[in-house]
Amino acid sequence: MQTDLSKILAVTGRHGLFEYVAQARGGVIAQALADGKRTLFDVRSRITSLADISIYTDGGELKLKEVLLKMKEILGDGEAPSSKAPADELKAFFDKAVPEYDGSRFYVSHMKKVVEWYNEILRYASFDFVDPEQETPADE
Repeated sequence: MQTDLSKILAVTGRHGLFEYVAQARGGVIAQALADGKRTLFDVRSRITSLADISIYTDGGELKLKEVLLKMKEILGDGEAPSSKAPADELKAFFDKAVPEYDGSRFYVSHMKKVVEWYNEILRYASFDFVDPEQETPADE
């Protein structure tokens, strides 16, 4: 099963990741990856697709997809460090996985989110990501 990061959502103030299900009159219906529960997020909810997230590097920005794949190269089938790990441990891990990250703009709080997302994708989805450039239109 491939994972489409454009349909995997992070919602401010809510723990975990959600998969887009449908547009609703009052917002978006999404299903939690962890337990499958569906939730209606209204228009005031701050929803971000993982495909739209990048981290700052010395050379510009690096898409989250690329960061996750670099982490997978380092970790193999293992989990990333816990988001509750000491800051030094998280920094040391990202020094290995993404050595070019910009320490002045990619904070430990961001690292915690990325390792949480990595571990959730590892448990409930896959790192076989859909490549949006290879999708073919359905009705052509």
